[in-house]
Amino acid sequence: MITLESLNRRATESLRTALATPPVRRYGRVLRANGEMLRVSGLHAPIGARCMIEQADGEAAAEIIGFEAGVMLMMPEQGMRGIMRGARVRVETTEMAAMTGPALLGRILEARGNALDGGAAPEALTPWPMQGCPINPMARARIEMPFDVGVSAINALATLGRGMRVGLFAGSGVGKTTLLGMMARHARADAVVLAMIGERGREIREFIEDHLGAARPRAVVIASPADDTPLARVHGAYRAAAIAESLRAEGKHVLLLVDSLTRLAMALREIGLAAGEPPANKGYPPSVFGALSAYAERAGNGGPGQGSITAIYTVLVEGDDHVGDPVADTARAILDGHIVLSRAMAEAAIYPPIDISASLSRPMPGLVTKEHLQLAGRFRALWARKREKQDILDLGAYAPGRDALLDEALQRMPSMENLLQQDAASRMGLDESLAKMQAVFGNEA
Repeated sequence: MITLESLNRRATESLRTALATPPVRRYGRVLRANGEMLRVSGLHAPIGARCMIEQADGEAAAEIIGFEAGVMLMMPEQGMRGIMRGARVRVETTEMAAMTGPALLGRILEARGNALDGGAAPEALTPWPMQGCPINPMARARIEMPFDVGVSAINALATLGRGMRVGLFAGSGVGKTTLLGMMARHARADAVVLAMIGERGREIREFIEDHLGAARPRAVVIASPADDTPLARVHGAYRAAAIAESLRAEGKHVLLLVDSLTRLAMALREIGLAAGEPPANKGYPPSVFGALSAYAERAGNGGPGQGSITAIYTVLVEGDDHVGDPVADTARAILDGHIVLSRAMAEAAIYPPIDISASLSRPMPGLVTKEHLQLAGRFRALWARKREKQDILDLGAYAPGRDALLDEALQRMPSMENLLQQDAASRMGLDESLAKMQAVFGNEA
């Protein structure tokens, strides 16, 4: 006999069974592959969603980067190899996140977050949006504290501020990697996050072992070498920024080094062109420059109770052309300052070869004393006059006494070069750098 009690029991069991049943997944199908782009039908998801494509030996991750009538445009994270026509596709998450936290300090990760150093997976990590968390510009702290990078030429003549975003402009083989290593080791930061985007695989290991040195326990390295896919290179840069943002939210002062912004722009260009965007300046779609601006805005000072991200982005200039390169022009416009490396100074064995006349820190007047600012201005004037008249000096056509500023520059040149030169293993703090600059002018300052 069926009783009310037995009906309730059956209803309860049916409800438990329904709740225990996994949710129904909706799958799409791969229709077409063209270059680095997949066209998938049957899915409904936003741009930026992460999807999984079934393969014979598992699944391949891909990201939705656009859509056309009835189909989604996807780019696989690890390339097209192994993906078949008609393969099933499912949406894994609509918003990608990076696992972040202090447990990552001392680790080396690849663009997808997997360990490259042979260690176990880090524990006690929390998700952070890959695209970052925007900060109200009126809630950001102002740049009021100097940031000691441990390099005398920068500390004395282009003083950086905590929370600045700086471009390091250099051609190939000028000494950019050595200078990055100096700042990673010597900078006064609680943590260092290094993104190596599009670098040669050999250079990644050499930088970590030869240049990072004692800074490695407080550093997180994200490596996406040149043979990685464009999407992976972009994800590597975004993952590094997400880790830096999470550390800033905990109150830490972070140094973010991105090598390089140019290769990030190139990866964004490949993705944009594959999605059908029209090429513009030197083949870069217009969206690339907006993406670079948004990426740079993720650095800087945080809100109340948060720390800061002082970011240094390397910019590769083709043939030492610092004017005609669109990425270099964009970087100058969106960043708070720039440090330019000179091939002529490198050839003259002046290391680090920082071109003081072309380098600039916009917040510097509010970070240093009036005396410091005056000395730096005087140093720049002398250095610029010497460089302006270098051809005449090389020809032996200059007679002392014709130009008082040039005469002073020639007199002080040995001590000025001494300020600019620094051994990579040595550290020169803010106070020491100022004292060294004061010594250039003796008691006349």
